[in-house]
Amino acid sequence: MDPNSGHPNGGHPGGGRPGGGNQVGVGLGGGLPGSVPGSRSGGGDPPGTARVTARVAYTLTEHTPVYVISVAAQLSGLHPQTLRQYDRLGLVSPDRTAGRGRRYSARDIEQLREVQRLSQEEGINLAGIKRIIELENQVTALQARVAELQGEVASAGLAATQREAAVHASYRRDLVPYAPARQSSALVVWRPKRRGE
Repeated sequence: MDPNSGHPNGGHPGGGRPGGGNQVGVGLGGGLPGSVPGSRSGGGDPPGTARVTARVAYTLTEHTPVYVISVAAQLSGLHPQTLRQYDRLGLVSPDRTAGRGRRYSARDIEQLREVQRLSQEEGINLAGIKRIIELENQVTALQARVAELQGEVASAGLAATQREAAVHASYRRDLVPYAPARQSSALVVWRPKRRGE
């Protein structure tokens, strides 16, 4: 374990390789999701038996919290104390482990860089940056909601069309073609009936 980073393999979550932060081997130990404790053969197994090592794939996304604060500080170009300040202010709040240690995701690091850019290049104070981030999050949530509603409307329209087609199909067997009566130009003389006829 690297004493400076608090992370095994020299502070690189990708197995000690620079730039390997987006790669995680399957079935890693250390409490990561997907690891299977006690999956090695041996131990209390009877002689002549062998246990199959079970390994579960662990997929990383940009929201997966994998970076300790020292690694996140290096990747974002900030001091760890700055990251702690941003967390207290609610600018970039990482996930926490069971021991209350901070774990940053790739998305968090991207947001840290954006906060630094807005602060240094645009001259926006932290309160303004926090408001910008809140509005961006609201826009993202609204866009996701609009996409969800559009999907529901499309599904409802398709279902209505299918029901209408089914109704028309059920009526076709009961309907007969309608032909309008032909109009005749012949003259018909009406004669009243006489008594006794």
